[in-house]
Amino acid sequence: MIAIGGAIGVGLFLGSGGRMQAVGPGLVLSYALAGVAAFFVMRALGELVMHRPTSGSFVDYAHEFIGPWASFASGWMYWVNWAATGVAELVAIATYVHRWFPDVPRWITALTALGLVLVVNLLSVRLFGELEFWFALLKVLAIVTFLVTGLTLVILGTHGASAANLVAHDGFLPHGFGVVLISLQAVVFAYSGIDLVGIAAGETRDPYRVLPKAVNGVVWRIAIFYVGSVLLMGMVLPWTAYSAGESPFVTFFAALGVPLAGDAMNLIVLTAAMSSCNSGLYSTGRILRGMALKGEAPIATAYMSSRQVPVGGILLTSVVFLGGVILYYFIPAQAFEIAVAVASLGVLTTWATLIVCQMRLHARARHGLVDRPAFRMPGSPVTGWLTLGFLTLVLALMAFAEEAQRVALYSLPLIVGLIALGWRLVSRRRRGADAGREPDAVPLPPADTTTT
Repeated sequence: MIAIGGAIGVGLFLGSGGRMQAVGPGLVLSYALAGVAAFFVMRALGELVMHRPTSGSFVDYAHEFIGPWASFASGWMYWVNWAATGVAELVAIATYVHRWFPDVPRWITALTALGLVLVVNLLSVRLFGELEFWFALLKVLAIVTFLVTGLTLVILGTHGASAANLVAHDGFLPHGFGVVLISLQAVVFAYSGIDLVGIAAGETRDPYRVLPKAVNGVVWRIAIFYVGSVLLMGMVLPWTAYSAGESPFVTFFAALGVPLAGDAMNLIVLTAAMSSCNSGLYSTGRILRGMALKGEAPIATAYMSSRQVPVGGILLTSVVFLGGVILYYFIPAQAFEIAVAVASLGVLTTWATLIVCQMRLHARARHGLVDRPAFRMPGSPVTGWLTLGFLTLVLALMAFAEEAQRVALYSLPLIVGLIALGWRLVSRRRRGADAGREPDAVPLPPADTTTT
């Protein structure tokens, strides 16, 4: 449930509304393409986890199969991903609450939500697990309710629901196929969080039995939930009915005219945003602690409470969340898109790292250096190269996205520069520590006790 909950977030519950408005029914093609890439990434992750379960996930795998620098870079890019995702989730929470309390400033709502998820994460991992289970259950309930209701209306042909909506209003691709490709960046963000199952591997009982099922379960459920939901969105209402300022699920249920249906769905998508924000603090706290123990993150992030909660890492991420709330206060209209675009950079890096690690594992197994697990990425290494090509294409297409989204691409050199500088400092500190160590004492030969 945590794996599913981490994969279903604001990218579907809020972002898909604005994407549908910008792209049209052809948006389903973007979700299908990104879903195929997500499938291979998850199977690559599953093979790596079966090779060696660890709560450090791909950061440890990057160290093992690529090198220490890759571990450092991918760890910090993953942190960038979840830190930006958390900001997007907080913006979404404020958007949902605004429906009920339009007079309350949205940044205050976002700040309150941040305080709640911070408290939950700091108390105990058991509380996190319990809340995340119920949050994930509500997400699944929301999507299943939408799928069943929408499919029923399409079959019965009531409330204007019909497959004909996919080609009405200027056709299936009203703005051309180019916008389908450009939207891939935001759609890839919608799939972020599927890798959370790997982070939880080190804290899972009997991972060799549980995790293959979790990986496969995430893959097929995501295919139904994401691609199926977007396809139905285009059927139950004209694509022109959706907007960036409201969840498409809320738009649909409010259009049915059922009393409180829209409000009920708004409550569910609100908990979904809280869930993803919760997951972000959970994962980054553990990633930062693992890096700190290797001297690759501030030593304060290694602090573990008596309840086995990585308090230091959680607090550092929450500081960035707070910065996102401040950003939202000054530029409320662009904050969400900027956060989504920055998070997408982290997603692309994480996925590429997992693919490269799996390909290195495959190569080592082919040379007899390691045993390849029975649970494998299908079609490797060909599918690995194809997935890397797809991820490169998505990154290149960001140059043609909207201005708020291009901000992330412009910031990429700065992010890379900071990570390179950080790695140089870490490497220099390690060399200094090695040089300062006294060499091991050379044992003297035994005294000659023979007599002449």
